[in-house]
Parts: sequence; C-alpha cells; structure tokens
Amino acid sequence: MGCLVMGIVNATPDSFSDGGRYLDPDLAVAHGLRLRELGADILDIGGESTRPGAVRVTPEIEQERVLPVVHALAAAGAVVSIDTMNASTAVAAVAAGARIVNDVSGGLADPDLLAAVAATGADVALGHWRGHSDDMYAQAQYDDIEREVAAELVGRVEAAAAAGINPARVILDPGLGFAKRGDQNWRVLRALPQLVGLGPRLLVGASRKGFLAAALGGEASEARRDLATAVTSVLAADAGAWAVRVHDVVATRDALTIARAWQEGKA
Repeated sequence: MGCLVMGIVNATPDSFSDGGRYLDPDLAVAHGLRLRELGADILDIGGESTRPGAVRVTPEIEQERVLPVVHALAAAGAVVSIDTMNASTAVAAVAAGARIVNDVSGGLADPDLLAAVAATGADVALGHWRGHSDDMYAQAQYDDIEREVAAELVGRVEAAAAAGINPARVILDPGLGFAKRGDQNWRVLRALPQLVGLGPRLLVGASRKGFLAAALGGEASEARRDLATAVTSVLAADAGAWAVRVHDVVATRDALTIARAWQEGKA
C-alpha cells in the first residue's frame, strides 16, 4: 500500500463539492497547508471547475486564482500539482513551483499543452477524456469500455512522447466521471489492474463523485461520499494505483494505513 495521497485544493467558485470555499487565495493556501499537515503527499491546485455542465473560464482568470496559491504552497515545501487544461497556465504554474501538470483532458483540450509541458521538465498527468464538461456525457458511448479507455490512454502516452515527454514522466488517469455514466465508472475501476500496466504511474480520482453516491442509493451526504472514497482508494491502491486524488485526506490516509497494517500483520 505505497499509494500516495493527492489532496484537492479548488480555488474556484463552482466546483461540484467545495466550490467557493477556497476561492480567496489566503484560504486556499491555508487549506493546502492543512491538507499537507494531515498527510497529503501532493497538493493539486485547480482554478477551473470540470464538474458536469461547468462553464469554462479564461486562462487569465484561472491564473489569477491559482498562481498565488501555487507559489505560496511550493515555497512552503509542498509538492504541488496544477490542475489545468491550458498550456499557458501550466507553464506559469511550473514557473511558480508546481512539479506536476494534471490535465484531465490528456492534452486534447489545448493542442499546445504537451509541447509546453515538455519544455518545462515537469511530470504530466493525462486523463481519459472525450469532451468538455458541458457535453461530455454525449460521448459516453462505448462498445467495450475497458478496451477503449486503455487504447485511448495509450494514445495519450504516444502523443506525449511525440511532443518530447519521456514516458517515465507520464502519469495516467482513467478519468472517472469524464464521459462516463454510472456503472461505466465501476467497469473502469474493475479494470485498474490492466490499466496500471499501461505506464509507470496511475492516478485515480473518484473523490465524492456521483457514481459513488448512486451506489449508496442516491444523494449521499458529503461524509458518506468521503467514506465511499476512502474504501475506493484502498481498492485502487490494492490494484496498483500510484496515487489517489481526494478531498478528505484524513479518511483516505487512515483507510490506507489500516489496509497496510492488515497486509503486513503489524501497525
């Protein structure tokens, strides 16, 4: 259970779970420092919501939201990831101290992103993605979702390599919730052992997503979604995930600790 925990810091007004809580940069920095204190190995800073139906913002607005937060947290010694689909934001965030560019679109939303990241030397997380949030569910059509997601992720690794990014710098993300409905997400999760073999690292982001609530019977509370996230994180780690991206760092960190004690027969 050597799985890392990536803590989410949404510097946005409209993210599906905690939008608006940390829009103020000082609050976002304080939240990030608290997540690090609670056990987050990486802090993922985002300035544009990718929730279903979200309206896109300009790179300028995105950078106003995230760059002060990235700079402050990196200066404090945190390992920072920038959650962006924009090449200019990625470059600016790496200059401010980010070590990872986390692009849920896998480099598809901005054709300049992969080449831009290649020049920075940062690692890059590439998500499985078929379209922006306002119409992504129209793309949730699969004949064999496990095979298609795997093939499309391989395509992203190849695109990154063509842009000059060493495959060792690539992190893959199966894109739970992105162009995937309901049980399609569970089928992708069930295929994690196969997806892990596609690259050196796999990032899983299930935190508080709707398919977890649906499995619990509908509109589950935040606390119930966090418990479901922690269980999912343990299962993902057991399948070989390199890291899990979560809102509630404590619940997932505790779950991973107990699972490790179970496996090793000691605390």
